Amino acid sequence: MNFGERIKQLRTERNMTQPQLADAIGIEQSYLSKLENDKSVPSSDIFQAILRAFGVEVEALLTGVDDNIIRGDLKQIPEVAEYLKKSMLVKVHSIKRWLFGSALASVLGLTIFVAGYKSLLFSSESYSYISAGVELPGEPSNVFENSLLFLNKRLTAGEINEQQRERLALEYAKREKLDSMILNEYRGLWFSVAVPGGTRTYKFSGSSSVEQLPNRYLMLLGLLLTFSGLVGFFIEYRLRSVKMS
Repeated sequence: MNFGERIKQLRTERNMTQPQLADAIGIEQSYLSKLENDKSVPSSDIFQAILRAFGVEVEALLTGVDDNIIRGDLKQIPEVAEYLKKSMLVKVHSIKRWLFGSALASVLGLTIFVAGYKSLLFSSESYSYISAGVELPGEPSNVFENSLLFLNKRLTAGEINEQQRERLALEYAKREKLDSMILNEYRGLWFSVAVPGGTRTYKFSGSSSVEQLPNRYLMLLGLLLTFSGLVGFFIEYRLRSVKMS
């Protein structure tokens, strides 16, 4: 709406006649008529008087008035110029916050996507470990793998005879009870775990890739955030283009 229409609207809302409003402003009714019909632009003094007559601030008085009129005919009024300056600062601050939020969403989205794609948080590698059996206290960790070698050395050294070697070999064979572990982290070529009766030594047997569902969720979340950030940039650009046109 035009500035004159806004004055008339406020006057009507307050049930004021033209003579009453002209008297409150301190101008002739004929001049008020020109203002309401947009045949004249108020001076700074008259503008201030209109504000006092309606008991409103500049923002309230200009509510609904066409932006082109405010930036054109009314811009020469100091109060309006100050109002436009403050409005511009608010818009710039709003744009900065919008752009910062969009940039943050994009960076965070890309970071989360890469974390999911590279399996940085949830490893997609699984590591297999195998234990041949429980080693008794004092026995070496490779007692089952090299049992025959140890027995042959004892036989050669004269510590045991052939029958004893066969009996001990049978005992080792009976004690062999394979156990395996699949871990999400690499714990070296071997590691030992205390168990009832002794110790189990788990040795690395290989690795494989296993898709982790959480990584897919991270990638999806990352894409959504990145897309939201890009949409934010586009919306801000379109809004600014509309306002400038």
